Amino acid sequence: MKRLLYLCLVCACVVAGATAQSKILPEDMPKDPKAQKSYAEGVEWLKGKDRLAALASFRKADKQDGGQCVACRKQIIRLGVEIGDFKAADDAAQEAIAEAKGPKAVAMAHDDRAALLMREGATKNKPEIFADADKEYKAALAAYPSFPEALFGDGVALARLKQDDAAKQCFENCVAMTKDNSAMQQRAQRYADRPELVRARMAPPFAVTTLDGQRVSLDDLQGKVVLIDFWATWCGPCRQALPHIQQIAQKFQGQPLVVLSVSLDSDEAKWKDFVAKNGMTWLQYRDGGFEGSLSRLFGVNAIPHTFTIDADGVLQDEHVGDASIEGKLKKLCARARELQEVQRTTAKVGQ
Repeated sequence: MKRLLYLCLVCACVVAGATAQSKILPEDMPKDPKAQKSYAEGVEWLKGKDRLAALASFRKADKQDGGQCVACRKQIIRLGVEIGDFKAADDAAQEAIAEAKGPKAVAMAHDDRAALLMREGATKNKPEIFADADKEYKAALAAYPSFPEALFGDGVALARLKQDDAAKQCFENCVAMTKDNSAMQQRAQRYADRPELVRARMAPPFAVTTLDGQRVSLDDLQGKVVLIDFWATWCGPCRQALPHIQQIAQKFQGQPLVVLSVSLDSDEAKWKDFVAKNGMTWLQYRDGGFEGSLSRLFGVNAIPHTFTIDADGVLQDEHVGDASIEGKLKKLCARARELQEVQRTTAKVGQ
């Protein structure tokens, strides 16, 4: 449960921190030949999943480049957060703020530091770190007001500080600024209605298009229990667990439960063929591997891996491997039905 708790706390600010892992542009790359070589070594270490060695290489490259390597700093911030070396990440983030030029670049640099502070605050559970994040988000918005991600992030920071009225205003402003019905906009609306949910173990917001062409957003499914099943056709234990998932999908038909299977297959044709042959009629989505967007969002590094999310969007359970989860699902569905009945009654009273 410690891993689940950490994941949930971090995921609460995942959208807000999207720019902390901003794309590395060609102009960001090191200019010094030695720095370029060290940077390339860092990339190779990343491919081998040796984050400590990669971090050392990127720090070396930045030093060889005279402390001017933007790409190095972005990598240092990201890796520092991932491995918990917040000092290395913060040093790089503050350097980026000092060297940023132009309103948008300044705003992005402040937002990057705010996002890593949010992760550090979630890890250490220290209000003063969330307060520092709030200051950084406000600095980002002062430099570049049309920045909905920073508004969302500041709302999260304020809610973590239990300043719910101020948080609500940030979320409402974020909703007004984003008209595309994105996952961030939907989550911002949800938090605007109930800022206290920020402090719960909320599942991260996402939106995907399933195999049958449906756009599925987690926040569109509020009021329903959601079971997310990460798997792959090449995974023996996943194939063994498949009958269990099929039984759940069948047993809970007509109940307020949505099952979403997320495949880590890279071969689309093989995945589609397997789904069809095995009668997998519930929602199906292909993420493409452990580096896929949903897999990274949920921190998946082993399969089969399931996540159970309640009607409020709160992560209730997580299992690696096949597990008996019907009892939990039954209780959560019963509560979802109760909530639906309350909403129907309230709607009738308001008519």
